[in-house]
Amino acid sequence: MKLLRLNSVVFVALALTAADRALAGGQFGETQAKIPVAKVSKGDLELKVYATGELRPVRSMMLIAPPVGGGTLRIIHLTRSGSRVNGGDVVIEFDPSEQQYNLEQSRSDLLQAEQEIAKAKADAEVQTSQDKVALLKAQFAVRQADLDVSKNELLSAIDAKKNLLALAEAHRALAQLEQDIKSHAASNRATIAVAEEKRNKAKLAMDEAQRSIESMRVRAPIGGMVEVRKNQEASGGFFFGGMTLPDYREGDEVNPGSYIAQVLETNQMELEAKLDESDRTNVRVGEAVEVHVDALPGAAFKGKVKTLPGATSGDMWGGNATRTFDATFELDKPAAELRPGFTAHLVILGSDIKGVLCLPRQAIFEKGGKPIVYVKSGSAFQSRDVEIKYQTESRVAVEGLPEGTEVALVNPEQAMKKSQKAATPLAPAEGVGSR
Repeated sequence: MKLLRLNSVVFVALALTAADRALAGGQFGETQAKIPVAKVSKGDLELKVYATGELRPVRSMMLIAPPVGGGTLRIIHLTRSGSRVNGGDVVIEFDPSEQQYNLEQSRSDLLQAEQEIAKAKADAEVQTSQDKVALLKAQFAVRQADLDVSKNELLSAIDAKKNLLALAEAHRALAQLEQDIKSHAASNRATIAVAEEKRNKAKLAMDEAQRSIESMRVRAPIGGMVEVRKNQEASGGFFFGGMTLPDYREGDEVNPGSYIAQVLETNQMELEAKLDESDRTNVRVGEAVEVHVDALPGAAFKGKVKTLPGATSGDMWGGNATRTFDATFELDKPAAELRPGFTAHLVILGSDIKGVLCLPRQAIFEKGGKPIVYVKSGSAFQSRDVEIKYQTESRVAVEGLPEGTEVALVNPEQAMKKSQKAATPLAPAEGVGSR
């Protein structure tokens, strides 16, 4: 039994020693005989890029509930999603009852203010006439007192004194009356100004109510297709994942300023698609594109690359380490049957590269953030850095390797580890074996 254990330990030690020797110096030996290889060969590359995107309009305009005060608004007419409208057509109409009431109330206030203005002006005219009569009387009293004073030489000292006092009183009464007349005029102007201000306020309120009534009919600013939005107010303002919200519809109560629908200008459509970072060097603005839409089988559309961003993006939360970039594509002649949201498959018809050294794409591996290949050297493989010039879905153009070089199509390091794991025998359990 002890002899059996000793033999097992010696066998495992010899196996590990052999594996260590095979891994030394970055070479992979006899176990690599089963690894498939490919040769670096000269050929041509068609730099076609395949992607899936979504159709969207070049321009769209939001339609919102008018921002008026007074509470919620009720939809009494709403054009259905998918309907086509022209610029100026009514898409949404709200109940204008409250605004019409405000208009009538403002009109009543305006009429009342105008009546107050007319009355104030009439009262002012009456007051002015009365003040003129009183002024004439006061001026006549002053003249009469002057005449009486002129007779003082013929009168007694007491009568003369009375005349002087009467003259002074007449002048004082005239001065007071002139002051009162000025006060009456200022008061009349103020009364009229207040009434006119009330009229102006009523007129502004009436104009505002009229504009509010007109805003109850929301018109399409451009021609295109109507898309009704989801009614997020239907859940009382609460929303969580998986909840299904209904579209806005006639009879719904909405808050002023709510985003109800949008008009999509379908005369000009474009595609938006995400391309892999590895395809960035194969795509240029202006290159021809062929588009196939799932909803229109058999139809093919021509277009071109419209825009390419300068930076890529990645999904840091989704667990997908592949970086992509958003590209847009313009259709030369969009068909009337195309709709926003249609899924489209596109082929970017890049340039053809002649006479380059190529390898299958699966022969390229990554180590330390750099592309490498495993070059066959005798019965082993050595890792070597390589520069990638172009790549397609199946082949890559490389530099730094002579034509005819054999490279591995699978990672020899991983293959060696799997081979060692499969070849290493387990030590027999204690008590098992011949005695």
